[in-house]
Amino acid sequence: MHDVLCEMDIRNRNNQVYKGWLEEVRKVAHVMEDMVNEYLYLVGPEHDIGCCFFLKKGFKKPISLLSLNRIAFKVKEVEKELSHLSETKNRWVPMINNGDTSNSNYIVKRSQELANISRSLDEEDLVGVDKNREKLEQWLAGDDLECSVIALLGMGGLGKTALAANVYKKVREKFQCHAWVSVSQTYSREDVLRNISKVLFKDNVTVLSKTTAMDITCLEEMVKSFLEQHKYLIIFDDVWTPETFDDLSGTLIHNDKGSRLIITTREGDVAALASQGHILRLEALPEEKAWDLFCKKAFPRNANHECPTKLKPLSEEITSKCKGLPLAIVSVGSLLRAREKTVEECRRINDQLSWETINNLRLEHIRNVLYLSFIYLPTHLKSCFLYCSLFPEDYLLHRKQLVRLWTAEGFIEERGESTLEEVAEGYLKELIDRNMLQLIERNHFGRMKKFRMHDLLRELAVDLCKKNCIGVTYDDECGGSLEMNGRRLVLHKHQQISGLHQLRTVITLCNRMPSTTIPLLCKESRYLTVLELSGLPIKKIPDAIGDLFNLRHLGLRNSKVKMLPKSVQKLSNLLTLDLYGSDIYELPSGIVKLKKLRHLFVERVIDPTWRELTCRGGVCIPNGLGNLTNLQTLQALEAQEESLRHLGELRQMRSLRLWNVKGIYCGLISESLVQMQYLSYLSVNASDENEVLLLNVCLPSLQKLVLRGRLAEGALDESPLFQAVGGQNLYSLSLYWSQLREDPLPSLSQLSNLTRLCFTRAYNGEQLTFLTGWFPKLKVLWLRDLPNLNRLKIQEGSMTSLERLFLGNLSSMREVPAGIEFLMPLKFHLHSPTQFFTSVATACMCWPLPLIFACFCL
Repeated sequence: MHDVLCEMDIRNRNNQVYKGWLEEVRKVAHVMEDMVNEYLYLVGPEHDIGCCFFLKKGFKKPISLLSLNRIAFKVKEVEKELSHLSETKNRWVPMINNGDTSNSNYIVKRSQELANISRSLDEEDLVGVDKNREKLEQWLAGDDLECSVIALLGMGGLGKTALAANVYKKVREKFQCHAWVSVSQTYSREDVLRNISKVLFKDNVTVLSKTTAMDITCLEEMVKSFLEQHKYLIIFDDVWTPETFDDLSGTLIHNDKGSRLIITTREGDVAALASQGHILRLEALPEEKAWDLFCKKAFPRNANHECPTKLKPLSEEITSKCKGLPLAIVSVGSLLRAREKTVEECRRINDQLSWETINNLRLEHIRNVLYLSFIYLPTHLKSCFLYCSLFPEDYLLHRKQLVRLWTAEGFIEERGESTLEEVAEGYLKELIDRNMLQLIERNHFGRMKKFRMHDLLRELAVDLCKKNCIGVTYDDECGGSLEMNGRRLVLHKHQQISGLHQLRTVITLCNRMPSTTIPLLCKESRYLTVLELSGLPIKKIPDAIGDLFNLRHLGLRNSKVKMLPKSVQKLSNLLTLDLYGSDIYELPSGIVKLKKLRHLFVERVIDPTWRELTCRGGVCIPNGLGNLTNLQTLQALEAQEESLRHLGELRQMRSLRLWNVKGIYCGLISESLVQMQYLSYLSVNASDENEVLLLNVCLPSLQKLVLRGRLAEGALDESPLFQAVGGQNLYSLSLYWSQLREDPLPSLSQLSNLTRLCFTRAYNGEQLTFLTGWFPKLKVLWLRDLPNLNRLKIQEGSMTSLERLFLGNLSSMREVPAGIEFLMPLKFHLHSPTQFFTSVATACMCWPLPLIFACFCL
């Protein structure tokens, strides 16, 4: 039912009768969802409701059986409601005209009309495209005789069609034949071939007349035969899938005459079919260009399109809300052009821009272009995409956080041997490849880290969330309580809320909440799935938390909670328990009953700078750690012999952090780690500076390694962790308080895939030398708190990819590192000013590093 609702959401948005019927269906679907969850809970292994129960308890009906009777009654009621809905649809919905104005065909048609308008734009209508146009013309005019494919990639509304059309007009006569093909999702291969043939044979009436009677096979052969003899330029505008491109490009011949094919697309996997190095990714306009375009459209009659002084502040606000999207800037600018040029009218547009975007007919083409991207999302991505819009404007979403939330919400489908988290990460990549989310930052070895939604996409998604009861946000400053009917609630601001019984998700992004809210949630929101209260200064969680049988995610990160109630052990569906940075020192013994638990964060912060040996602390897990066989993340465990004996039973572990480790535990830890074939992150922290860490274990999947404590003599040469074979996938290595006396770089240079290397109180020697060829992929280097280091030497050809160099508290170092001029990609450099401010400042004047900033910090 949810899949059907997801498919029908936008397609019938103008049909009020159909929309009302869908709303009733949605309510029934939600009731059914609650019933299924409660039923699964009641028949779970912890509820004994068989014959043996009656032998033990007598003939009094248990509460669980009474609940099952209640569910059975509800099922009958729902069946009646479904029959009624079916009858209602047959009686009333067909009476309404379901023409083009009420379904997705209308949106497609209007989007194609906009594309035709974009093709007719004059050069003066394009702003901020000079560099892209120059590069595109250069690729088209290249000497390469091989047929090359060029892709213009970007989200809807960035001007891909306008740019392609502008260049097409200028260069098409340099080719022997040329054609423009509008594809879209509703394309027909036969129609495309006939359109191409009309253009190719327009000067040959005889051949053109023959093509009208040809079947598709003959037509294809004729087009192929013609193109084989000519240098051609063909544009495929608005290609949505790789299959579409393969289907259409089969007609084209690679004839070594310098032919060119341009495709415009919103999809990254389509653009990937372009020739190597021929993807042109269009970005949003920078502020200056966006302002120029807005003024050109809003004030066309003014001299030099000058914005009146009195309107400038508000006009700048309006422009900034368009976030550099040319289609939006042009549309909103044209809207202002048609209104009175007064401060009051300008303020009204600014204040109501969100409403105007969703409801004003003059801005309908913005909606249609952006809606089209949503309509053609696969069903499994739609809920994930809409979910992102519940977070604030410009909110930076983090991969790990979102993956855990999506998994808890039940959005992720199982796929083969992959974990749900791995599938979720694939979903995230799909949304980015489809330009529905903007990738903002990758980590140092290329993995997606942070991203956000474009504001206009978010506005439309928020509207869809409300209409489909998926969720609501609250970010208003005004007082009063929040009435809501969505299944999910994200609070951006502190607010009293009501209508809690239907809630499935509560996420708070503010730093306070009424003290009565959490007890109310535990009492009234019995189907709650996600409760994210991170950052709230709450000190206690009510015992009633255990009644939330459906809870899959409980977030109390950076709260003041000191103790979890024993009832937590009843949360049998819990997948994530996040207590990082709270005041919890001990977990209830029943925590080991949570057999579905996948992510457990229980680390306490002692030293935020990570410089002290004991900068964090974990918790002791009671007897039964081995029961948590689904655990993938454990941060952090206080090392005890009993728990370490069962650590190896956690064979799904991906991320593990251990504190208070004694040297005598290392053998036991090594034996456990061997069982963790998927382990990608490991942090082992000694109990004091005299304990020696020695892990003789090979972990082929390990990507990040943190060792905090004294290393055994020869550990870097003997342990498989630091060998070329055992550490082949190691990207990040951090050594703290290692007390190394010999230069560690010769041994570590075998780890050729390292992208991040950190030494903090790790080396007691006086000199470090980076030789030619060492660390070719290293991007980040930290050297901090090395009191004896007085010389750092970098040979040419070493660390050729280094982007960030951090030098901190090197009290004996009085000279600029020799060879720093060879670090050409360097973008960021930090150093303590206390010893050689003058020498570094002088050196910065002559370093040939145009990208470097000189930054000084204590």
